Amino acid sequence: MSTFPHSPRLIKGGIVLLDPASSAVIRIIALQYNPDTLTRTLQPQAAKEGGDRAEALRLTGPPVETIKLEAEIDATDQLEFPQQNATTVELGIQPQLAALETILYPSSAQLFANNALARSGTLEIVPMLAPLTLFIWSKSRVLPVRITDCSITEEAFDPALNPIRAKVSLSLRVLNVNDLGFNHKGGGLFMSYQQQKEALAARNRGGPLSNFGIGGIP
Repeated sequence: MSTFPHSPRLIKGGIVLLDPASSAVIRIIALQYNPDTLTRTLQPQAAKEGGDRAEALRLTGPPVETIKLEAEIDATDQLEFPQQNATTVELGIQPQLAALETILYPSSAQLFANNALARSGTLEIVPMLAPLTLFIWSKSRVLPVRITDCSITEEAFDPALNPIRAKVSLSLRVLNVNDLGFNHKGGGLFMSYQQQKEALAARNRGGPLSNFGIGGIP
């Protein structure tokens, strides 16, 4: 407990999985420690180069945004109090890692169902629908994403070889309205994200042109 009674409550970042049909929350994965850095890359979606000059300033949609982060998971503190953390004593951090890894898997029930369809002679099997994945980094950043890469480095183990410390590197691709459509829950969340970004940009004071050493645009 903090010795300073008015210290702000630490807000965690993390991932939330929603049912794609009902938008009900399926799973909440809060990061144990917030990463020190986020790397965001925005690739503009512009008209093709070398085309009609009238198209040079046109955008075909929102930029493709990718996010990279590295999270740490450590069971050391929990292992100091084994009676209150029986699952950690038994399994280490495997449940936390599995919660992240299984985002990338279709469920075993879906796999069994598709296998049954294939064995029955079904000609076309629809690809399995995954939950809507949201990356949440404060109330102004609730982003629909697809995990494009997940790398796990297990760094320490208990006597039963359960991992007790690991680093997880995640690469996320933000899904925008071009990907999901305006009527999709994720599309609505993306538009809220873009509108918040526009409101923040409007509050930025750009300063006078004299900052650039000019009095006006020639």
